Amino acid sequence: MQVSLVFGRTRNVNAESAQGGEIQLCLELPPDFKVVVKGENQTGYNVCFLPPLVLNFELPADYPSTSSPVFILSSKWMTIAQMSSLCRRLDELWEENQGCVILFTWIQFLKEEALDFLGIQSPLEVVRGGSKAVGERRKTDPAATALTQCGSHSENAEEKKPQPQLSLPSQLDQRAVLVMDPRADLLPQLLDFDEEQRQRVFDSKVFGCGICFVEKLGSNCLCFKECQHVYCKACMTEYFQIQIRDGNVQCLNCPEPKCTSLATPSQVKQLVDEELFARYDRLLLQSSLDLMADVVYCPRQSCGTAVMVEPDTTMGICSACQYAFCTLCKLGYHGLSHCKIPADELRNLRDEYLSASTAGKKFMEQRFGKRVIQKAVEESFSRDWLNENCKCCPRCGTNIQKVDGCNKMTCTSCRQYFCWLCLGLLSKVNPYSHFNNPHSPCYNQLFQGVDLDEEDAFWSDEED
Repeated sequence: MQVSLVFGRTRNVNAESAQGGEIQLCLELPPDFKVVVKGENQTGYNVCFLPPLVLNFELPADYPSTSSPVFILSSKWMTIAQMSSLCRRLDELWEENQGCVILFTWIQFLKEEALDFLGIQSPLEVVRGGSKAVGERRKTDPAATALTQCGSHSENAEEKKPQPQLSLPSQLDQRAVLVMDPRADLLPQLLDFDEEQRQRVFDSKVFGCGICFVEKLGSNCLCFKECQHVYCKACMTEYFQIQIRDGNVQCLNCPEPKCTSLATPSQVKQLVDEELFARYDRLLLQSSLDLMADVVYCPRQSCGTAVMVEPDTTMGICSACQYAFCTLCKLGYHGLSHCKIPADELRNLRDEYLSASTAGKKFMEQRFGKRVIQKAVEESFSRDWLNENCKCCPRCGTNIQKVDGCNKMTCTSCRQYFCWLCLGLLSKVNPYSHFNNPHSPCYNQLFQGVDLDEEDAFWSDEED
C-alpha cells in the first residue's frame, strides 16, 4: 500500500486484503523525554521510543464517498480512556473531511499530534506493578475505569490546554483496546522496547572505529553504555580475549584515553566464545569476592567454595562440604583454643628449626609434622621478603612491589590507584591531585625516594 511508502519504517503495514490492513505508529517524542514511576523519588528514565499505537482498519465498499473506515485502535501503554479520546477525534476528522481519503490524515494526527492532544508531556508517569492501584480504586470509584496507568506530571500543560476527560464507563469507546495485561509491570516493557528501537537505529548507522580506522555499520560495532564511545566488534573481540586470557577481567574498559567506562557482561558475552566467557565470569566473581572482608574460601583443596563469615567470629562453615574451619589458621575449628602455629610465631619456628641439630630437627618434625615445618619455613621466608619489598594494596590487599617510577601506583589485581608513601586511595580521574594538594601529607612528593640519577642514566643509555 502507498501508506508504507509515505511513512517508511515508523510502522508496518500488513494488508490482509485489498480492503484493510494494520498500521503501527511510533509517536514522535520530544527530546529528553522521561518516564517516572508513580510514588518513587528518582530522576526517571530517558526514552526515545514508546510502543506503537496500532490502527487496524477495513475500508467499506462506499469509502470514501459515504462511509468512513471501520477501525480498532490498540496500545500497550495508553489507557482505554485516552484511546477513546483518540477514537472520537478520528471520528471528528472524518466529519470534517467527509468524502475525502481520510486514512493519511488519521495517521498524521496519531503520529504527530496525539501526545499534545492528550496532554501527555515529560515526565510520563507509570504505575509500578501494572494497574494494581487502579484495581483497588475500582471498589469505591465508579469512574475508575477512566483512570490512567500513564499520566503526565506537567501542571502547566493542564492550565494551558484543556485535557480530554472521561469520567463515566459509558463514555469509553469499544474500538479502544488495551493489548497488555493490566496486572503486568509496564515499566520494563517500555524500557525494553526503547532499548530495542535504539539498537535498531544504532545498527543502521555508520561509525568509524578508533582502533582500525575503518568505517562499519553499527551492527558490526560495540557502543560502551556509559561513555557512548564506539569501536568495531572485531577489534574489541581481540582486545577482550587478550585481557581475559591474562586474567585482567577488571580491565575491559573503553580504549579511549582516560575513559573509565567498562563493558557490561552482556556485551562481553556477545563477543567472546562460551569457554572464554565462563573464565571471565568466574574471575569477575572471584575478584568481587576477594574485595569482601567477610568472605573466605574453604581450605579443602577439593572444594574452595566461598564462605560468608559472621562478624566477630573465627569460625567458617562451608555450605558445600559442611567443613567447619578456623578462618585464621585454616585448620579444623578449634573453638577457644589457640591456633597450632600462629602467623606471628612462624619466624620463631623457622629460626628454631634452622638452628637445631639434626636430632632436634627430627624431633620437631615428629612434633609438628614435616610438612607443617616446611610450610612454616617457606611462608616465613616469603613473608619476610614481602615485608621488605612489597606493600599491600589498600583496596584488595594484594602485595605490590615497586620496581621504579613515581609514587602513584596501580594495583595489578583491582586496578586501583594508590599512593606508595601513605597507601591512600587516589582518584581515578586525577590521581596526581594527591601530590599537588598543599594540604596532602604527600604534597610535592611524587618522586620521593626515586633515584633520579639512575633514571637519567637509564634514559641516556637508551639514547646512546
